[in-house]
Amino acid sequence: MNRYMPITGHDCNVPSLLIDTQAPVDVLHDAAAYRIRAVTQLLESFSITEASHREPVILQELTLVCTILLRDGCDLMDVTTRRLQTQAVL
Repeated sequence: MNRYMPITGHDCNVPSLLIDTQAPVDVLHDAAAYRIRAVTQLLESFSITEASHREPVILQELTLVCTILLRDGCDLMDVTTRRLQTQAVL
């Protein structure tokens, strides 16, 4: 596994956002959990608002924000899983 892995949520020829795959596992896990919790809180707060306040443009923007955060969280969890599997083999 390369030391730095680009996040998958942003297609670019020159990646600018990278995950340090050698960071401590607890740091990787905390970063993933933070992003996933942020999406959860956003969706929970949005789900209690009245439907009449939801405009298509706002829904589209919220969906994009949730997608970005969830992709980042999943990328971090993937690295964490690979690291833990490698430690289990050793």
